[in-house]
Amino acid sequence: MKKNTLYRHGIALMLAGTAAAGLLSGCEKKNEKTAADAGQEASAAPLLRDGASIRLPSASPLRKAISVAIVTEQTIERSISVPGAIEADAARLIKVVPPVSGRIVQLNKRLGDSVKAGDALFSLDSADLASAYSDAGKASATLNLARRNLQRQKDLVDADIAARKDLEQAESDYTQAVSEADRAKARLSQLGASLGPGSGHLYQLRSPISGKVIELTGSQGGFWNDTNAPVMTVADLSTVWMAASIQEKDLPLVFIGQSAKISVNAFEGESIEGKVRYIGDVLDPDTRTVKVRIAIDNQSGRFKPGMFAKVVFSGQPHPAPAVPAAALVQNGFNTRVFVEKSPWVFEPRIVKTGAQMGNNIEILSGLKAGEKIVAKDGVLLND
Repeated sequence: MKKNTLYRHGIALMLAGTAAAGLLSGCEKKNEKTAADAGQEASAAPLLRDGASIRLPSASPLRKAISVAIVTEQTIERSISVPGAIEADAARLIKVVPPVSGRIVQLNKRLGDSVKAGDALFSLDSADLASAYSDAGKASATLNLARRNLQRQKDLVDADIAARKDLEQAESDYTQAVSEADRAKARLSQLGASLGPGSGHLYQLRSPISGKVIELTGSQGGFWNDTNAPVMTVADLSTVWMAASIQEKDLPLVFIGQSAKISVNAFEGESIEGKVRYIGDVLDPDTRTVKVRIAIDNQSGRFKPGMFAKVVFSGQPHPAPAVPAAALVQNGFNTRVFVEKSPWVFEPRIVKTGAQMGNNIEILSGLKAGEKIVAKDGVLLND
């Protein structure tokens, strides 16, 4: 009986061992299958990330989509393109304002007429001028009387006939008369007139510069009583300014004597060359720009103040790495490229860009010539 019991226990242990061995074998096969499936899934993924690195497996379809190129060094000429407008040279433009009021009795020059320096522009019948002449005449007469009186008092004092105080009074009167006569002459000189034969009430204003009458607001026979408003404007437009506003960030790239190409909107397809003559000393606080002026020869008179144009300032040629525009990928506020560290292993890198020349863009920092980058469809690697 005891032997049968031991026999049955042995059989049970043998069966349990067999079952355990079978279970263990099944688990091992399951683990092997899971690992194989994981390997197949990894090889089927288009890309794998390991920290900052991105690897494309051999079966990845991205290998056919993206292209890799070497960063080359190119000669960069960073030009600046800005809008501009033609302006008259302020030093060659005069708004003719009469210093006296009066009636315009003659217009010697009309709108569009050529003017030479010293030419009569118009004449005024002016009571102010007549008053100035009258004051000057009175002051001159008073001065002559004071001079004679002073001389008479000196003679009387020398003869011990007149008192000393009378001489002192004559000297004071003479000094005042000289001062008043000088004031009256200065007033006439300011008006461009002088006391002499023919003095009267007709005031003739002459042009201080040569040029053309480009604006006329007065008319013959009209009364002009506003001594702050111009009757006409004379301008020499043989040379005009092309004025352009340069942004604050581009100021280091602009210099006196720099060449510029100007395309005036009115003359499509044409361009003229000019050189920077003036760079403003003050930054506009509203637009954060500085005014730059280029002198343009305008002997033909084609260029009219107020015309709009496009101005391209040439830059200093310098060597720098450049990449295709398609290689740049925007990521938030940063611009990135994907650099190949080893075959089909890439790493994103932030770069700073500069000038654009056709399809290529200058790289200011972040890349060196000779490095390999994703030149096309790098956005497929972007996260």
